[in-house]
Amino acid sequence: MANLFDLTGRVAVVTGSSRGIGRAIAERLAEHGAEVVISSRKAEACVQAADAINAACGRKAAIAIAASISSKDELRRLVEEANRAFGRIDILVCNAASNPYYGPMSGISDEQFRKILDNNVIANNWLIQMAAPGMIERKDGSIIIVSSVGGLKGSTVIGAYNVSKAADFQLARNLAVEWGPHNVRVNCIAPGLIRTDFAKALWENPQTLKTVTATTPLRRIGEADEIAGAAVYLASKAGSFMTGQTIVVDGGATIAG
Repeated sequence: MANLFDLTGRVAVVTGSSRGIGRAIAERLAEHGAEVVISSRKAEACVQAADAINAACGRKAAIAIAASISSKDELRRLVEEANRAFGRIDILVCNAASNPYYGPMSGISDEQFRKILDNNVIANNWLIQMAAPGMIERKDGSIIIVSSVGGLKGSTVIGAYNVSKAADFQLARNLAVEWGPHNVRVNCIAPGLIRTDFAKALWENPQTLKTVTATTPLRRIGEADEIAGAAVYLASKAGSFMTGQTIVVDGGATIAG
């Protein structure tokens, strides 16, 4: 069974991987044998994350390539440098996202809404389209978009973010249909509320935390590392017949009402 999750010889690029969910995914991919490219906006944070992974794995399992998802040129450079360093990209994890607005949609500015859609949907498509040709040529690849259970629900405070995450589900479905004949799989992970800096506005609010955990079957919020297993599954042979799907990892919150 261990061979199903063996990623030895595979190369993964993970955006937003200097901390939080992205960092946890990168750590677990490396632990299962992959070579991992750590990427986020700040070069120093990327280097620190890569160094920590290398120390934990006892090998050079990770390198750092800083890039902002808001820049098409920087994403292109990310793919070019990853290919230059490893000769291929087998696994792409689009984890980085933005949410510059917290409140009702009646109050969001056009600039804020566009930033959410640009960074959470359009940038994902940019990066995927850049990384996919090699996968298509080799007839082998796994693309994972870290979406959110927000894409399955409405919200009074993160509505625009939820719109973008729902779009990610459809982006995965469309690309899965297009590239399935080439054995390139495209899936989403939809985390529930996870204890990360990105979601701090939600879980640091005692009332919000109480409300969420009271109706969640596991009676708690998740930890970043609890999302990583789904990514390992989707990236490995274990998930070889899974495409166009969304794995919800939320402690049961969406099924409890």
